[in-house]
Amino acid sequence: MAKSIGPSLRQEWRRFSRLPGSKWLFSHALGSVVPYSGTLGARVEVLEPGHCVVTLRDRRAVRNHLKSVHAMALANLAELTTGLALMNSLPDNARGILAGFSIDYLKKARGRLTATCHCDIPPTNDEQEYSLTGEIRNNDNEVVAVARARWLVGPEQPE
Repeated sequence: MAKSIGPSLRQEWRRFSRLPGSKWLFSHALGSVVPYSGTLGARVEVLEPGHCVVTLRDRRAVRNHLKSVHAMALANLAELTTGLALMNSLPDNARGILAGFSIDYLKKARGRLTATCHCDIPPTNDEQEYSLTGEIRNNDNEVVAVARARWLVGPEQPE
């Protein structure tokens, strides 16, 4: 990624927040910009600097043969959540890219899932790596998966 998406991400979240159905509209628009993550059908519930909450409905399209949410759907959800928490926090002249990712699956994921990430807000666009944790919980507030994402932040590059 050459250009910072932080400013446009913040602008679109503010723009959509004034509309009825704003979370669904924003999430749908995000899915058109990030098509692979858009296939999840996840919904951004909270998007603040250093904090993001994304929910995922349990439906056939994201299930595996064990009648639970597929492992890669969980990984996609966690990566999306950590990325949004960080990208929304970046200085206007910074960009970020995923440098590494791991996830631990703790139990079968069923029902509505909620992914959460809290992160420090990068003060500058100096090249640095940030390790973020994304946690996914089920309706009973049980942790079903914990992801660790390594994001490399640096100055935006000319296109």
